[in-house]
Amino acid sequence: MTRGRTVRRSVAAILVTAVAASGCVGTDGGAIGRSDDRREVRAEGSPDGSGRAPDGDGPTSETDAPTTTTTEPRPPADTLTMKKFTQISGDISPKSVVASGHGVVTAQNMMYTHTVTAYDSDGKLIATVPDSVTLSDFGIDKPGVYRGAPVEAAFTADGGHVYVSNYSMYGPGFSEGKDKCSPGDGTTSSYLYRISTKSWKIDQVIPAGAVPKYVAVTPDGTRVLATNWCTWDLTIADTETGKVLKTVKIDGRYPRGIAVTSDSSTAYVAVMGGTGLAKVDLASGAVSYIGGVGLGPRHIVISPDDRSLYVTLNKGGQVAKVDVATGRVVSRVATGTQPRSADISTDGTALYVVNYEDSNISKIRTSDMKVLMKEPAGHHPIGITYDDFTGRVWVANYSGTIDVWDEVPADGAGTTTTGPTATAATSEGSGG
Repeated sequence: MTRGRTVRRSVAAILVTAVAASGCVGTDGGAIGRSDDRREVRAEGSPDGSGRAPDGDGPTSETDAPTTTTTEPRPPADTLTMKKFTQISGDISPKSVVASGHGVVTAQNMMYTHTVTAYDSDGKLIATVPDSVTLSDFGIDKPGVYRGAPVEAAFTADGGHVYVSNYSMYGPGFSEGKDKCSPGDGTTSSYLYRISTKSWKIDQVIPAGAVPKYVAVTPDGTRVLATNWCTWDLTIADTETGKVLKTVKIDGRYPRGIAVTSDSSTAYVAVMGGTGLAKVDLASGAVSYIGGVGLGPRHIVISPDDRSLYVTLNKGGQVAKVDVATGRVVSRVATGTQPRSADISTDGTALYVVNYEDSNISKIRTSDMKVLMKEPAGHHPIGITYDDFTGRVWVANYSGTIDVWDEVPADGAGTTTTGPTATAATSEGSGG
């Protein structure tokens, strides 16, 4: 289910295909879009593929016509079959993986390696970012160098930056985070980092609560959100200034997953210590609740049309589908033992869920919540991301590997390659 190999044809052929198909013809010769869910087709004609002479005045010859781009739609994700592409190992202990939609995927490696690692769309390591930071460089009155513990991440829409939550900070005045905790118990607060994907340096630090877990950037790019496991609240910060705008209290233990509506107005938060979700108005900070979703809601995914929420139920071994308009559960499906993270295909037809204790992943058709297939993963899969750029599915195994799948037509087309076996398991470190 990759975006496919670049196909080069004459401009005339491209134009005929484009008009016959949908009239979707571009002329910018630019990069593949983030969410159009299509394959690129580009005309040749110059060394850079632009079809123009080096001075930009026009075609280099009669056959070297100006660049024209059209696209071929990717098949619906729920009609495709998962085929292993590769397995990545190294000095990693990934708690999560997240795709930028622009050809980069990062893994957040907690306190076991104190890094964020970045890969290209084929799994090649392109950067290793230490979580060490001099807080005083960012206006925080704490001299010296501190370390973090990267848990989750969220990219800005343009892929230029990625925000990372730190389970806890390490250095004078900080204590390590806890799995069982409550507000006021002495667990120290932590920070979010923003990392530039050009320099691969930390360029912004934002205060959060105690043990920040999930992090999300609103679709309009104006705010970054983080759920704070031990202070039972939600941090809302301005992405431009890095200033905290609001800290919203959440009723109930252990807020974790976040899903934001496409208009950036509302965030849904999974309250893992209970059975429901919090609904937060991001402008006012007002909170309401959706109850009875199921046992141990951990992660939330919202459908592209904003009509449905898909919630992993860690204790219940299920995924619940919730109607956004009514707040009612319309379906539940058993996936495995301790379903943790989930992600949805760009077209919204398929949901991918990791089952932590079963060491596998489930692919679910969203229309009827049928489990289409299960695939073995590494030991203790815990994070998952669907890469809009390629259509591949990446899974973080807490034991020290990352698995990557292609999605291919059901006739079995495509190849499978397998990387090194998993390294020795590390302890989970966090019940969430």
